[in-house]
Amino acid sequence: MTLAASTTFAVVFTVFVVAAVALVVITLRFLVRQASTSRARWAAARDGSSPDDGAGDEDDEDDEDLQMTALVLAGGGTRGAIQIGMLQVLAEHGFVPDRIYGSSVGAINGAGFAAAPTREGVERLTEMWLSIRREDIYPQGRLHGPWLYFQQRDAVYANSGLRAVIEKGFPRERLEDAVIPVEVVATSLTDGGERWFTYGPAVDAVLASAAMPAIFPPVDIDGERYIDGGVVDNVPIQRAIDAGATRIVVLLCSPPVFEPPASKRPVEGMVNALFIAIHARFVRDMAHLPEGVEVILCTGPEGATRDFDDFSTTEQLIALGRAEASEVVRRYGLGTIEYPVPPAPVPTIGAVAADGGQPAGRSPEDADGADGAEGAPVPLAPGSTSAAATVTQPDPGT
Repeated sequence: MTLAASTTFAVVFTVFVVAAVALVVITLRFLVRQASTSRARWAAARDGSSPDDGAGDEDDEDDEDLQMTALVLAGGGTRGAIQIGMLQVLAEHGFVPDRIYGSSVGAINGAGFAAAPTREGVERLTEMWLSIRREDIYPQGRLHGPWLYFQQRDAVYANSGLRAVIEKGFPRERLEDAVIPVEVVATSLTDGGERWFTYGPAVDAVLASAAMPAIFPPVDIDGERYIDGGVVDNVPIQRAIDAGATRIVVLLCSPPVFEPPASKRPVEGMVNALFIAIHARFVRDMAHLPEGVEVILCTGPEGATRDFDDFSTTEQLIALGRAEASEVVRRYGLGTIEYPVPPAPVPTIGAVAADGGQPAGRSPEDADGADGAEGAPVPLAPGSTSAAATVTQPDPGT
């Protein structure tokens, strides 16, 4: 009985001693912190600076760690050359996002930039775009014109030329090999939903994202067929928001507001309806941005190309993209390298028209209108957002 009581006393006494020592240590640390804070306030009052100047440094660093910058590249066909000029300027100023999201031609440019987010990497993309000719992507056969769309086949053109372009733009075998994490979206022909590719064979994923309906055949991946990602999500800012992005830089190939021209033929009405539906998703996403999310737009001009297979204005489109991005970088301080000189004026759209006249899609009376968007961010509208159900690749091994 006496032995048991002694053992119990020894255990309780040991616990008491340990607790007392811990309490003393905590008290001493608290007193030291209080003394340090008092000295800092006294020094701040003596120097005339704010007493909280240094106190918030640690919190500021934590806040910076929580920031995530995403780069979103929209679809736009041959107008994707505009994004190359934008990427040139961003790379020159040391802009490196945390993640990249691309749709359609934006998937091609986005994956290329993710593979090498440097001036040299963008220069390779530039050379690729400048070397493309219509015959490389849209070879002309003995049958021309509208008759091509009545053939017994699933697309007008084969995608071998487009595949070669993608292989040149993304010199890596798999998406996960990119320097910056990149995701590309395609449209499933099984259920019409959006499918995000985050890993796996890069060329197939990007080719699926850029497979324009009726123009290129669907791409088969793991037994499922996919077409252009722009059909379901042409400007995938919601994907970036869902991933936690607080700052999103968007590279558009055209103005953010779509104004369909008057239809003169039934087929033109069908095309207008398609583009209205595509732009509607972006409008909805922008109208329901969560609080704390900043969106910066680099926009393309109206009517810089005449046809979906027109590569004759690539050089001018790149110049337009550079002018737009230069103004945006100067205004918002993107990147790590300060803008060295005032921005060059945005070239007029008339200068881009290949024949020197009015650009396609604009009438002479519209020539006195604005020459291009300035790239200002669309005002944020706080509120809740509900994204449509999407399908994402599972993690490898699941």
